[in-house]
Amino acid sequence: MSSTRIQLALNVDDLAEATAFYTRLFGVGPHKVRDGYANFAVADPPLKLVLIENPGATERLNHLGVEASTPDDVATALARFRADGLETTVAERDLCCHAVQEKVFVAAPDVPHGWWEYYSVTDDNPDNPDNQTTSVCAASCAAQDTADATCCG
Repeated sequence: MSSTRIQLALNVDDLAEATAFYTRLFGVGPHKVRDGYANFAVADPPLKLVLIENPGATERLNHLGVEASTPDDVATALARFRADGLETTVAERDLCCHAVQEKVFVAAPDVPHGWWEYYSVTDDNPDNPDNQTTSVCAASCAAQDTADATCCG
């Protein structure tokens, strides 16, 4: 399988302050910054850090994921998850986090929103001026109707 990295998505009160802190901590600037959202592609350690401005959230951890290099890596992982009997939800061409992604959600105990996401970005800067989402995670979180349930910003 191609290279992967863990994704850690955090709810933050102040996006500018958090972005400045993580820039200093990891020694790299953000890969992408949008209104209420920033992400970092950190090489060492291999990490996709996502910051979602969510003032007042009672939980700092928003969600967890694994970013794969290609959609084929996601398909391979999906086959393995299914063979291992894991509960999965597929989201093809998922517009989420200001990117288009091929994605699989894997049901998991004891994590925010009850799932991990395993995904590959296919378009990192889609034409989406209204920031509309087609995301399964966003719909699921909206249904929970809580301040902490802000998946992709």
